[in-house]
Amino acid sequence: MDRIELTPDLSFSRIVYGMWRIGDDKDTSQGHVQAKIEACLEQGITTLDQADIYGGYTAEAILGQSFKATPSLRDKVEIVTKCGIVAPVGRHSSARVKHYDTSAEHINASVEAALRDMATDRIDLLLIHRPDPMMDPDETGAALDELVASGKVRSVGVSNFRPWDFSLLQTHMENELVTNQIELSLSEISPLTNGDLAYLQERNLPVMAWSPLGGGSLMTAGGPLADAMAKIAGDQGVDNAAVAIAWLLRHPARILPVLGTNNLERIKAISQAEKVVMDRQTWFELYTLAAGREVP
Repeated sequence: MDRIELTPDLSFSRIVYGMWRIGDDKDTSQGHVQAKIEACLEQGITTLDQADIYGGYTAEAILGQSFKATPSLRDKVEIVTKCGIVAPVGRHSSARVKHYDTSAEHINASVEAALRDMATDRIDLLLIHRPDPMMDPDETGAALDELVASGKVRSVGVSNFRPWDFSLLQTHMENELVTNQIELSLSEISPLTNGDLAYLQERNLPVMAWSPLGGGSLMTAGGPLADAMAKIAGDQGVDNAAVAIAWLLRHPARILPVLGTNNLERIKAISQAEKVVMDRQTWFELYTLAAGREVP
């Protein structure tokens, strides 16, 4: 599988395995989780996407079971995790209201919890999960810089930030923000025209795309877009998911789809997307159908 360089000493697999729903699986045993990771590794998918809030603040520890049982597994993967969302569940059950916290105290506590729960001494990429309307960019930026200097975090970025949020934080940091993880798919094409994607391309920054299958809607909804995807999939011997992911991979921006499923057979088929041949007209055919109108 192709790889994308984020920094001179850090690269990710072109497709990332998302662990958002790992806590929803009926089987969260160490052996089953490790089987998912091994299925990814067999395809060259080495990058795992986490967040402290996933599974009500349990997902990082579920992953950590496998690293504790098989320590050598940790050095075969790159770990992405996120922090900054405080929801009244799990370790934050005393919170009165869901809110964002990008204070140095909260970021540092989140990183320490992540290192402990995932049984690791480093996080390859730490993302601030959401733009915080109360963010103090001096404090947040300094906290992220200090984590990189400590070696606990190798690189930092953001998630769901608009260009102005990104710029505000970046101008208060020494280290470069290396990516923005945004919602992008055939069911959410606005980043192609609202400036989000162009901003990152201008800075030659890779883009992480969450929910690349539209939360599953691209696999279940009918209509002209679904019919077109099915036709491409049938002609090339893949499934609709592979077509949706290939549409993202075809874009000249360095897009890394974050694809999550708990189904082991579907995990084994993730890399089919790299086999899909998609020319410019086919790309625009899907784009036009997704937009619901012809290109102006």
